Amino acid sequence: MPASLHAAVKRDLMERGFSRRHFGRIAAMLGAGAAALPFYNEPAMAQLSAVGGQIPPDAVRINANENPLGPCADAAAAIHAIVQKGGRYLYEETFGFQETMAELEGLKPNYVQPFPGSSAPLHQAVLAFTSPTKPFVTASPGYEAGERAAKFIGAKVIAIPLTSSYSHDVKAMAAASPDAGLIYVCNPNNPTGTLTSREDIEWLLANMPKGSVLLLDEAYIHIAGVPMCSDLVGKDKDIVILRTFSKIYGMAGIRAGAALGRPDLLQKIVPYSSGALPVTGMAAATASLKSKSVVPERRKIIGNVRADVLGFLEKNRFKYVPSVSNKFMVDVGRPGGEIIEAMRKEKVYIGRVWPAWPTYVRVSIGTQEEMDKFKTAFLKVMA
Repeated sequence: MPASLHAAVKRDLMERGFSRRHFGRIAAMLGAGAAALPFYNEPAMAQLSAVGGQIPPDAVRINANENPLGPCADAAAAIHAIVQKGGRYLYEETFGFQETMAELEGLKPNYVQPFPGSSAPLHQAVLAFTSPTKPFVTASPGYEAGERAAKFIGAKVIAIPLTSSYSHDVKAMAAASPDAGLIYVCNPNNPTGTLTSREDIEWLLANMPKGSVLLLDEAYIHIAGVPMCSDLVGKDKDIVILRTFSKIYGMAGIRAGAALGRPDLLQKIVPYSSGALPVTGMAAATASLKSKSVVPERRKIIGNVRADVLGFLEKNRFKYVPSVSNKFMVDVGRPGGEIIEAMRKEKVYIGRVWPAWPTYVRVSIGTQEEMDKFKTAFLKVMA
């Protein structure tokens, strides 16, 4: 980082209430990468919930909201075509991805910042907009990576319970703190798979405290099949939207994603060049965006499997949260960890438990064959 930029970043941190003792931790966030820090992204938290961090190769893995279909044929072909060129940085692949996504979203290219996945911009947005004097506001239960990052840098975390219909309580979130730095909405929500309406999101944008930024995580939006909010970015609102190719596009292990926002907001998230990104991820992401069929086809596949397994829960009178995503929450009527451990013994690895709902476990949607194995094991351990 240039000395002048380093000084500007340091000055911004001081103005937001950070003390000099925080600088080391902030430098770690900027330079170490998520895997080296005491907070984690989705796959890391899922792996940590496994015994010894290892999952048997013949087990059913429905614990990390992954898409077992993997990259689409066009993306796989793009990877194959570019892998021999991997000895070059090939910045043009990143620029090509940026321009393709911007065109599809109706944005200018400088409103799109590419990343290897969406974990990095989530963590860096927390660093950019929260501090000991500017809280992080989130939902409960909600995706925990942002709040873990906030706690790591000494920012206050305010967790607002979901409404009775399992949407974000936008009025309570707007009123949570007059000094809120970042308000985080994952839509559809992780872990519940439930939606917050476009109307509520627009209300939150219009009524959140002055100086706050709305971080809208649309990791699962393609699966739900509802309108996206990128037009709000184009209107220069105080919003940053996160996108990932780990879900419907089946690229969790390949890594590609982006943050959408006004250039001044993106500059705060990435105050210096992010460098060359993986050429395989960029090429595969661009090919996925250009495919006309991958999203509707996979939305239908996931939706059909989801409907089948939710019908199974209904038939057997298990209480669950209606989901429009690729995961759901089911009430097991006892400490969720007991069922998670019992399912492991059946070689079925499901998700984790959230403290706000200690008797609920999260289950990801796998293939039909995997969900059939889940149903057999779940009936056995719940008997």
